[in-house]
Amino acid sequence: MNTEKTGKWDVVVVGGSAAGVTAAITVRRHYPDKKVLILRKEAKVSIPCGIPYIYGTLGDPDKNLIPDALLEANKIDWQVAAVESIDRKAKTVSSSQGVVEYDRLILATGSLPTRPPIPGIDLEGVFAVEKDVEYLRRLQKELGNARHVVIIGGGFIGIEFADEIHKNAGKPVTVIEMETNCLNLAYDPEFCDEMEKLLVSRGVEIKTSTVVKAMEGNGRVRSLRLQDGNAVEADLVILGIGSRSNADLAKASGLEIGATGGVAVDRNMRTSDPSIFACGDCTEKVSFFGGHACLLKLASIAELEARIAGANLYGIRRESAGTLGVWCTAVGPLALGTAGLTETAAKKLGYKVVCSSVEGPNRHPGSMPGAASTKLKLVFEANSGVLIGGQIRGGDSVGEMTNIVAACVQKKMTVEDIATFQMGTHPALTASPIAYHIVNAAEIADQRLRKGT
Repeated sequence: MNTEKTGKWDVVVVGGSAAGVTAAITVRRHYPDKKVLILRKEAKVSIPCGIPYIYGTLGDPDKNLIPDALLEANKIDWQVAAVESIDRKAKTVSSSQGVVEYDRLILATGSLPTRPPIPGIDLEGVFAVEKDVEYLRRLQKELGNARHVVIIGGGFIGIEFADEIHKNAGKPVTVIEMETNCLNLAYDPEFCDEMEKLLVSRGVEIKTSTVVKAMEGNGRVRSLRLQDGNAVEADLVILGIGSRSNADLAKASGLEIGATGGVAVDRNMRTSDPSIFACGDCTEKVSFFGGHACLLKLASIAELEARIAGANLYGIRRESAGTLGVWCTAVGPLALGTAGLTETAAKKLGYKVVCSSVEGPNRHPGSMPGAASTKLKLVFEANSGVLIGGQIRGGDSVGEMTNIVAACVQKKMTVEDIATFQMGTHPALTASPIAYHIVNAAEIADQRLRKGT
């Protein structure tokens, strides 16, 4: 940590989470002679994706931190400071620690949890998924005394919170989701159904197609009133219903803001000010599929944008192809992964698609240690035969299999490209070359495309 409170740095990064740290490290790699400073409001920075695991697997917020050693190893200065304003003309940033000058500025201010206007949402015992360590520690303390926990939102964060809390404390946990399935926006129904069945088998109660109309209690939440008039007992509520871009600082400084509320950037991550770049959850996204506005916010997207922003500060070197959307979800022995568009999402966007699914062990033979039944579903655009998405269900291998599918989608590989994909296999590591999932699924899709079905 640099003890200077004021001065001039070549590059100042506002925000010290995934995007900010990655952007600063990228600057150091591309411009080793530049002086780099991170301004962050948190003394300790949580790993965003790991927050649900604090309440079960990890057991302590201090086990889920981005280490400051990363900054020290890359000779990056940082200050714990709340940024108050930007003077674009003077090229200065004012914070609780003083005023610093910059030549280039990167905004990585992240996102804020969504808090819908539900009556009673400000009662004690209602928690959003904040990234503040002390806030998360308070939630952990209150969970220890809670008797009935309700999680509003059945997306990634919601179901992971539910399973971690239940398996750690063994207390009743209910997930309330307004869609017809948990994970409905992330996977096709057949994958959602499998995850819901597993959660129920592990003791989590799930209420789908259900809307919370009010939170009730005298000072502290005691129950939730549902749209159908029924009530659900709750003395602790966690809001897992998404987030919004934290673009307040950018807006106050006069930077252009996009249609969905994020900082407007081009494909090089430049804002409307040529000296200011932005990356991560605070920015406006455009989809890889057609370039329309996209609301996805993922750490992997943030770090991609950070690597683009950091490299482009003093000359354009990288460009974003748009937000692809790659993620995984894991509960107990079951993992799900998606890359690109699901069949449901593709059809909503107007694509004519051909899909293929295969299922088999991820080892060969299937009696090898570590073998797990693995299902792969690929989605091809029917006219061109280009892969536009894929979903996977299985065990530990799902993560890297999802990344393989993502690479194929990003490179716009066709069904023939994938059917002739050269893979390496090993009995203890992969499926058989005879039954390699992605190749077999492509072969099946090829047959359907040739038949016009």
